[in-house]
Amino acid sequence: MKKAMVIANPSSGKEEAEIYLKKIRRQLESKEYRVDIRLTSKEGDAVTWASEACANKYEAVVSIGGDGTLSETINGLAEKEYRPALGIVPLGTINDFARALGIPLDPEEAIAIIGGSKLQKTDIGKINNRYFLNIVALGEIAESTADVSAGQKTVLGSFAYFLEGAKTLVHKTSFDAAVIADEQQWEGEALLFLAALTNSVGGFENIAPEAKTDDGKLHCFIIKDTALPKLVRVIANLLKGNLKKDPDVLYFRSSQVTISSSVRLKANVDGDTGEKVPVTLQVLKEHINVFTP
Repeated sequence: MKKAMVIANPSSGKEEAEIYLKKIRRQLESKEYRVDIRLTSKEGDAVTWASEACANKYEAVVSIGGDGTLSETINGLAEKEYRPALGIVPLGTINDFARALGIPLDPEEAIAIIGGSKLQKTDIGKINNRYFLNIVALGEIAESTADVSAGQKTVLGSFAYFLEGAKTLVHKTSFDAAVIADEQQWEGEALLFLAALTNSVGGFENIAPEAKTDDGKLHCFIIKDTALPKLVRVIANLLKGNLKKDPDVLYFRSSQVTISSSVRLKANVDGDTGEKVPVTLQVLKEHINVFTP
């Protein structure tokens, strides 16, 4: 019999994860899987268990929770010799990766597609020795949005990120950046560097509208140091999906990017504080098989 591991964060979705465990068990058993349920209690549990599922050759791993649980699960699956198919039941506030893949945000609808025959190969990103799903950002604005609390996200949703980032614009701080990509180099003063892997970032689907989950590319934006009135225009273009056309924004696509700076920066990796510069980003193309509609 096929084996499926369900990794659930019991505190996700207003503590609704356990409500859906019976439903996901029934769904998987109807597809002839033997089901192994694991409930996370501390950071790193999902990484450990997803790695175990690879080692023991489970046919499927299902992540039930928010983007944090999913990120840990991906970090357990990435670059293993054998990788199970991934099911996603989104219970978080934003659920960027699910949005990008067209997975229903309604948990019961998401459960209904798991274990089916439709699998989609999707890219993931790698930053130094860590893996990511949606975005890496550098700059004071990026570091401020990493401090958005779970409570803020619950109340304000994606607007919480926008609000925290806007606060830094009053006393904007630039940084020197040296960026080396596949076919180009850039050096100068920047306010923000973004590398988007999908078209949904913090719940906004207009930052990199052309990004596909399997195109093998990072969609990169360097927002140059510029006067505040021009930044208002940049923000307006971001919200309209025209960021790459702004004259104070450099846009490029690349499968690998290295960024360094004399400023002590920490990357914002999928909304959380991550690696210190210098960092190297790369795309692992079509690396994970995901159950999709």
